Amino acid sequence: MLKEKNVVVTGCLQGIGKETVKIFAENGANILACAYKQDDAFEEYCRLLTEDHKVRVEPIYFDMMDNTAIKAAARTIQRLKIEIHGLVNIAGINRDAYFNMITEQDMHDTFQVNFFSQMIFTQYIVKIMQRYKTAGSIVFTSSVTAFDGNAGQVCYGASKAALVGAMKSMALELGAAGIRVNVIAPGVIDTPMTRSLSDEIIDDRIKKMDIPHLGETEDVANMFMYLISDLSTHVTGQTIRVDGGMR
Repeated sequence: MLKEKNVVVTGCLQGIGKETVKIFAENGANILACAYKQDDAFEEYCRLLTEDHKVRVEPIYFDMMDNTAIKAAARTIQRLKIEIHGLVNIAGINRDAYFNMITEQDMHDTFQVNFFSQMIFTQYIVKIMQRYKTAGSIVFTSSVTAFDGNAGQVCYGASKAALVGAMKSMALELGAAGIRVNVIAPGVIDTPMTRSLSDEIIDDRIKKMDIPHLGETEDVANMFMYLISDLSTHVTGQTIRVDGGMR
C-alpha cells in the first residue's frame, strides 16, 4: 500500500510510533524513524525491518525540546536528497496535573513538544515536499482529550487541540500544492503510558466506549497508513477519532 513511498515518522521508540514503523515497513515504505534518543534495541528493530521487508528504515535521533536539534535533523533529511511523500507526527509528552497545580514549566514543555516543535519540524519537511513538487500527506496525532477534556490534562488537551486548529489552516494553504493535512485523535490505546494508569481509571474509560476494550497500537497505525497512502488522496482537513466510540 505504501510501496516506494518515503515517510518520516516521529516518536518511534515505543508504543504507537514503533508499531507505525512496523506496519509501514510491511507495506513497502522507506521510513526515516525519528526518536528522541539512541537505543540499541531500536537500532536492531530497524535493521530487522529493513532486512525482512527489503525497505530502508533509518533511525534519526533528536530531542523535540531542542529547536537546534530539530533543525539539524531536518538538514540531515534534506541532505539525503530524496522525495518525502509523508510525515506522521506522533512524538508527544503528557505532564498530568490538576489545573491549580500546573507549573509554568509544565505548560512550556508540553506545548514545546506537542505543538511548537511539530510546527517547526513540519515546516522543514513541507519545504522538501515543495522543492520536489511532491503530492504528500501530513498527519498529526491529537487526542480525544482535545475534544472531550479530562481532569488533570488541561495543558495536554490544550496542546492537542492546538494541532487541530493548525491542521485546518495548513490544509487550506497547502492543498493547491497537492499536500494533504489531517489529524488522528486516538482514544485509550494499549501503550506503556496507558498501562501506567490504575485499573480503576482504565475500566472507567472502557465503560464509555461503544466497543468496550482498549484500542491496539495497530488500530492507530493502520489509520496513519490509510492517510499516507493513495487510498486517501481526496481526504484533507479532517480529524478522525480512533476511540472505540468513546462517549
